[in-house]
This record gives sequence, C-alpha cells and structure tokens, in this order.
Amino acid sequence: MNFLRTISSVIALSVFISSVPLMETSALEEKEITAPSAVLMDAKTGKVLYEKNPHEIRPCASITKVMTLTLVMEALDSGKIKWDENVTASSHAASMGGSDIWLEQGETMTVDDMVKATIVASANDAAVALAEHICGTEEEFVSEMNKKAKKLGMKDTVFKNCNGLDEDGHVTSAYDVALMSRELLKHKKILEYSCIWMDELRGGKTQIVNTNKLLKTYKGITGLKTGTTSKAGSCISATAERDGLSLIAVVLGSESGNMRFKDASKLLDYGFANYSMYLPSVPEEAVTEIPVNNGMHSKVRTTADIKAPVLIEKGGAEKIESQVVLPEETEAPVEKGETLGKIIYKKSGKQIASYPITADESVSEINFSDVWPLFLKCLAG
Repeated sequence: MNFLRTISSVIALSVFISSVPLMETSALEEKEITAPSAVLMDAKTGKVLYEKNPHEIRPCASITKVMTLTLVMEALDSGKIKWDENVTASSHAASMGGSDIWLEQGETMTVDDMVKATIVASANDAAVALAEHICGTEEEFVSEMNKKAKKLGMKDTVFKNCNGLDEDGHVTSAYDVALMSRELLKHKKILEYSCIWMDELRGGKTQIVNTNKLLKTYKGITGLKTGTTSKAGSCISATAERDGLSLIAVVLGSESGNMRFKDASKLLDYGFANYSMYLPSVPEEAVTEIPVNNGMHSKVRTTADIKAPVLIEKGGAEKIESQVVLPEETEAPVEKGETLGKIIYKKSGKQIASYPITADESVSEINFSDVWPLFLKCLAG
C-alpha cells in the first residue's frame, strides 16, 4: 500500500505588470457597458472575467460566421478541402443579400479568397458558397454547425443559416459566442485573415475593407468578427493579446457600431489591467527520488515540466501556495514519463492549477533472467 506524502510550501510568484495602468477589479460596473449583453473571457482557460446578461437569447448577425469559419478550418485541417482549390458559387449562394462580394452563379474563387471574403468583408454569399462546397447544401452545413454548438456546450444557440442574416429562431448568447470564438482561435491561421484591414479579390478588381475598426485603434487586437442587422443591432466578438494574455470580448445588441467598439475596448482594457498569465517555477520538492519496490533499481528520479501558464489577478501572486503530492514509494515497473504525483497551486484555499510530476527514467521489474547473472558475478567476485 502506498502512502501519500504531502509537502506544502508558499511560493512568491512574480508577475509582469503590463504598461496598462492598474485598475481595481471592481472598476468595471455593469452600467458602464451600454450593450444589453456582454462577456469577457480568457481565451486559454475559458474563464469568464466579466459578464452582463451572458445567457440572454439574442440574434448575433454575422458573428454567426465564427462558427461557419470554425467548420471551414476543421475541413482544411482534416484535408477535406484545400486552400488552393476552387469553390463554385451556386444560384443560392449568389442570391444572398446584405454584405457580399457580388458572386455570380457559376463564378469560381479559391477557398483562400472565399475565407478572406467571409471574415474581412463579412460576405454572406462567400459564406454560403463555402458551406455548400463542404457539405453539398447550406442546410446540411447548418446541421453540422448545430452539432458543433452542442459539442461545445452552447446551450443558448440555434443556427438557421451560415451567415447570420435575420431569420426567426436563429439565436445565440454572448456566452455562447465567446465559446465558439475560443474554438475558432485554436486555428491560429485564422488570425492571418482576421487582422487584414484592406485587401483585394478578383485580381485587384474587388477591394475589401474590414468592418472591425479596432484593428486600427486597439493595441494587441487580433480580430475577430463584427455583425449588424436590424434585429441583432451592432455586435462584435473582439479578440486581443498582450504579454501572453489572450482575451475575447463579446458585445451583442449595441445601438451603433461605435458603441459596440467602445464597449469592447472597455472590456479588453479591464481584462488587461486586472489579469496576467504567469508560468510558475517547479518547486524543489517536486524533483526528487522515490523508492521503487521490486525494481532493478531501488529508486526512480522525478521531474516536472510546467508549460501551461496560470491566469491570476494582478497583485495577488504572493497569495499563491504550491503543494507537492508524491507517494512515499512506488512499484516496478515504472515507465519514463509515467505520472507519479502532482503539483497543486492554490489561492485562498482554492485550486487554480495542477501539473503532473513524472518519472524521469524507466525502472524495470526484477526478473530471474536479469538477476541470476548478477548473482553469479557477485559469487565469483
């Protein structure tokens, strides 16, 4: 029977303070965000840092394309489609109104250009053309969108189309938009498109301009998508990164485009002023030797490799405690990389992170064929 040995030590974690002036964590009050619904989420951990009516059911206009692009990126990653292959616009795709690139029935563009048009110009026709190219029909693609939403835990969402044009029953919430935005951000290449301010299609015949004005005004902005319709109002899922901290600010139902940008900026400012990512050092107690029963060696070395940073409030690092949990002994065989224990980080008694402690070497189990030659050697000596 193995008995656990718990070693606790308080560690002072130094935090890099960004150039943004420090604000109190209570500085952003609900009334300061003018939009009826908003969420600020840490992209890496999914932790919600601010919310205002996060699960209020609302239309979200072209923010819908975040899910469309997520499925497009998955199709690209899996090899189902390729960036340089041609997409042919159907009559249905060409019939879309609102924001578009004026696709004509039978016109072809590469997947690359269609993605660019969808995220930069918010082209409804390009989004439908991509959907049909992947699934055959928009209806089948929308079915896949809803399946993906369910998988991501988007309980407030029902998609009826792939571009966000107003349609009865086509709804989501600020929290769900943050969830699908976080999923899209896992595909790093999308940021090459969401950061484009101006570009061209059709060999320079068609100019496109990004609708996300924060690309020109906000430090660290990386995207992601705007949307506006009469039912949805002005919406945005704004993503930004500074010093390793990646944030998603979702604003739904603003009265104007400028107000959505102001709200998104306030949310991002609040996040960067009050939170930081920190990679803790490995406590000395985690790197040791543990006795091994019935092994060819009597002990096994341990190691820990901390790669994932911890999200912390600025100014609270000194309150973080580390706890090393290891068994007093273990049984052979032991494989290199096998988890033997863990390092737990706590703040105010609550766990905020956990990292594995692993074997730094392999220890095989004792067997007669291995031991007998050694035994004879000892006798001869």
